[in-house]
Amino acid sequence: VQLQASGGGLVQAGDSLRLSCSASGRIYSSAVMGWFRQVPGKEREWVAAIRWGVGTTYYANSVKGRFTISSDKAKNTVFLQMNSLKPEDTAIYYCARDSDWGDLVAGKADYWGQGTQVTVSS
Repeated sequence: VQLQASGGGLVQAGDSLRLSCSASGRIYSSAVMGWFRQVPGKEREWVAAIRWGVGTTYYANSVKGRFTISSDKAKNTVFLQMNSLKPEDTAIYYCARDSDWGDLVAGKADYWGQGTQVTVSS
C-alpha cells in the first residue's frame, strides 16, 4: 500500500488549497483515511478523517469550518480542501490510512504518505 500526497504550495492568508492523496491497492470499506500536519519541532497533529465506506467526516477544532475532507472512490483518492488559510496552518501535511479509527486519529496509522508542504504567508 502506498499513499502519494500532493497539492501543497505557498499561498497568502485567506487563500485556498486542495491537497490530494492517491492510494494504491484496494481500499476496504472499513478503512479510515486521514490528514495530519506537522511543524518542525512540534508533534504531529491530526487534522481530518473520513470513513471510506460511509463517508462520515471528522475534523479537528482548529480547522472545522475551513477544511473539508472528501474522497473519490473511483480514483482511490482523498482530498483536503483548505479554505481561509491562516499562517498557523503552515506545516507539512501527511495523509494516512488505517483500518482502525482510534489508531488513525492517535497517529498510529499503518500507512503514511510522504508529506506535502503548505506555507501560508501573512
